[in-house]
Amino acid sequence: MGINVIEGRAPQFGLINLLKAVAAQLIVLHHLAFYGPMSDHVRPVLPDVIDWLSEHARIAVQVFLVIGGFLAAKSLAPSGYPGVARPLAAVWRRYAKLAPPFVVATLVAAVASALAAAWMEHDSISAPPTLSQLSAHALLLHGVLGYPSVSAGAWYVAIDFQLYVLTILMLWLGELIVDNRRRPGLMPVMVALGVAFSLLYFNLDADWDNWAPYFFGSYGLGLMAWWAGDPRRKAGAMLGLMALVLVPAVAALFLSFRSRIALAVVVACVLFLFGRMQNRFAGRGWHAIHFLGKISYSVFLIHFPVCLLVNALFTAFVPPEPELQAFGMLVAWGASLAAGTVFHYWVELPLGRLVHALAAQFGNRAHLERKAV
Repeated sequence: MGINVIEGRAPQFGLINLLKAVAAQLIVLHHLAFYGPMSDHVRPVLPDVIDWLSEHARIAVQVFLVIGGFLAAKSLAPSGYPGVARPLAAVWRRYAKLAPPFVVATLVAAVASALAAAWMEHDSISAPPTLSQLSAHALLLHGVLGYPSVSAGAWYVAIDFQLYVLTILMLWLGELIVDNRRRPGLMPVMVALGVAFSLLYFNLDADWDNWAPYFFGSYGLGLMAWWAGDPRRKAGAMLGLMALVLVPAVAALFLSFRSRIALAVVVACVLFLFGRMQNRFAGRGWHAIHFLGKISYSVFLIHFPVCLLVNALFTAFVPPEPELQAFGMLVAWGASLAAGTVFHYWVELPLGRLVHALAAQFGNRAHLERKAV
């Protein structure tokens, strides 16, 4: 299959979309293997595959953490200077992007659990959520307030938001420290210190896993990968900036090896070298990669209730033979991609446009009121 270049097509970050697409599929397969019950019937004939997906595929979330930092640096501080314009507005934009589709997916998960409970009994089925539990989810505070997640992966959405807010806070503090004088070395040093504290202390204590510092090591590697990969820098400066975070990361791995952190280091190095590359390539392969990358957040949000319902249907109506239950896992995987596509175009994008329109209308009204005063 040839690769063509289509004139007028906007360039895309092909590597980032590829990483997001693969990571999203691994997360779906991990939850299918981990929660069962279809995987329980498949394990006797494919023990190595099911065990690997159940135990190890979960670290694919590190790909999203590193990419999240990489893209946060691109949008908030592309040159690595301290300071951020309208920090509260930036926080709101991130919340408005993450929370509305997450709330819808949470409600879908609650309904799916109620339906699945009619067909099977299993630990993966959540209890009916309370109003306070749903409110905590809507505010992205369910983890820190101790509420159980309604859907698998809900913790990541809250952590992504925390990490973005923490980055904005660091940029704002950096501007205060330098008293509005631009010092390009300040933010990389602050991020490197944050990565060191995260990997050498917070990430070693699971009690912190509902808070941003536990994950900042991976996110900070992504931040630095963007800044260090700036082609306007000299080669020595690029390598020096990347070394600021790689040294504490490698030291942390020597002190306590964690496969998830090793993966984050590898992804950060790949993004440092190739993450800024954009392409206009056309062809079925690249089209599929860009499409899967584009819908990855929706797939991440909606796949668990879909998998739960397919598990319930195959438990209630299909014999527990390994081959049939393995087919059920494939059905759940395909249905998750289909549901993610529908969710992206009918929920995520429309909600995003609605929230931005309301915010713009509110902003214009507030501006006119201030002008009238």
